[in-house]
Amino acid sequence: MALNTSKINTFTFLKLPSAWWCGVRLTYIDDEKSITSVKHKWINQNPFNSMFWAVQGMAAELSTGALVMNEIKKSGKKISMLVQNNKANFSKKATGKITFTCVDGQLVAKAVEDTIRTGEGQTVWMESVGVNKDGIVVSTFNFEWTVKLKG
Repeated sequence: MALNTSKINTFTFLKLPSAWWCGVRLTYIDDEKSITSVKHKWINQNPFNSMFWAVQGMAAELSTGALVMNEIKKSGKKISMLVQNNKANFSKKATGKITFTCVDGQLVAKAVEDTIRTGEGQTVWMESVGVNKDGIVVSTFNFEWTVKLKG
């Protein structure tokens, strides 16, 4: 059974409260793609009247991590997940509503399949692109996720 936005947003409220209070929400998920959004507001701003980079990072990470969580849930196996590395690029001031999209569902599906098949941990780089209401890219994040069978 796959996860849905409501389940992941509840998880965020309970386990990632800083992301929740900053306004990070999962808005869409399927096997291929995940979308999160966050709106620039007082609680998540920096001194330069834009969204703090770390808040963008939380939204971007959730868009990739939700796909990892979804694949693990679908597998029915006990698999750990962890970010090993990340890279980010900031190309425009983040104001208003920022939407992060990750379309790397197939990459993580293969990594989970390979870790189950081989018993060896796998890594996968996943990209999340953040755009403003005009569709202009404000930031791009890349996360290297590791997946490994537990036990």
